[in-house]
Amino acid sequence: MDWKKLADTLFPEGHAIVEQNEFLCGSAQVDGQAVAVIGTTNHTPIGVEIALAQAQAILRTVREYPGMPILMLIDTQGQRLRHRDEMLGINSYMAHLGKCVDLARRKGHKIIGLVYDQALSGGFITSGLMADACHALPDATIRVMGLPAMARITKVPEERLTELAQSNPVFAPGPENYLRMGGLESIWNGDLAAHLRAALAQPVAGDQRSALGLQRGGRRSAQPVIDAVLSGGHVQR
Repeated sequence: MDWKKLADTLFPEGHAIVEQNEFLCGSAQVDGQAVAVIGTTNHTPIGVEIALAQAQAILRTVREYPGMPILMLIDTQGQRLRHRDEMLGINSYMAHLGKCVDLARRKGHKIIGLVYDQALSGGFITSGLMADACHALPDATIRVMGLPAMARITKVPEERLTELAQSNPVFAPGPENYLRMGGLESIWNGDLAAHLRAALAQPVAGDQRSALGLQRGGRRSAQPVIDAVLSGGHVQR
């Protein structure tokens, strides 16, 4: 989806979002409340420049607009795979971005992620999966790794992975599977502005992804393991 059409739909009261080199930044109004908007477009890979730009925008929001909600608009093909970025330590830049998101949360900023087009790999981990809650549009593409690439790395035949993907959402792409695993809070159909208002009004209850994954049947072991670690007991199978 074109980000400008999305913004007009999400923010009928108006917005001041600008695009520069596939980086989105600005603000918008939701029921008279100002919201900071940070994101990417055109399936851009997250290299050192965009990682720093996003981190800078988050820190500026924390410094200049205490408590302002932050909406992260996600459309990325993942971490940029270039020798230059690897030599510069792209992993550290991505970690810095994740830390800035966490700092904003600790400072009282509600952080919402919305996958409106594509979300892959490290670009998704340090944005949508770092948010208090992440949502997606129905036609969004979400995956950690494509099955052909997964087959090359794991040496498991692609046919077998395709078979596993039919019953196990861990192997399968798509917003429905990430919803089952708890990685997504919800999929937004219909009135996007209403969905955003509801997300902003939703109380922050901590990281609920493992609990949602158990409840929805997409991740059956994560929450029991967490509970066992916290209680010092054993995992019940």
